[in-house]
Amino acid sequence: MNNAYKEMKDRHQNEFNGFPMQFAFSDKQFEEGMAKLGLSPDDTDKVYGLDNTGGFYLRTDAARLREMINRHDKEMKDAIAADPTGEGFIFDMFNYELANHEYVVGRDVDSTLDALCLEPEDIEKDPRLQHGLKLAKKRQIEQLEAEE
Repeated sequence: MNNAYKEMKDRHQNEFNGFPMQFAFSDKQFEEGMAKLGLSPDDTDKVYGLDNTGGFYLRTDAARLREMINRHDKEMKDAIAADPTGEGFIFDMFNYELANHEYVVGRDVDSTLDALCLEPEDIEKDPRLQHGLKLAKKRQIEQLEAEE
């Protein structure tokens, strides 16, 4: 069964993985990463760090990275907005993330909402999100029961 959300997520991840960025968790990895970017370890003024992830990229690529992230965010928001009932993309989104965050273990949606950058208030004020989440929770329970 196709999952439109997973397809989008995979496409975004592949594009992000292809971005010229390095990750380092030791001095040796930092030196190797800088070399891959065509820099010496002392060229720290030519890179930006990516939050607290250990990632870094060329300053000259900052606008490209920002554009990619903004485009991914817009595509996600547009896909949610285009689902009039919550039974399409929204359901796929919640169903995938509930499974990914083991909803059936503790029946907790907090990590799912965190992964989607949603707050409980976002769900409360949007009937489509409420409906999609309700359907996805039901599907997760049904799949668990079918496995037992």
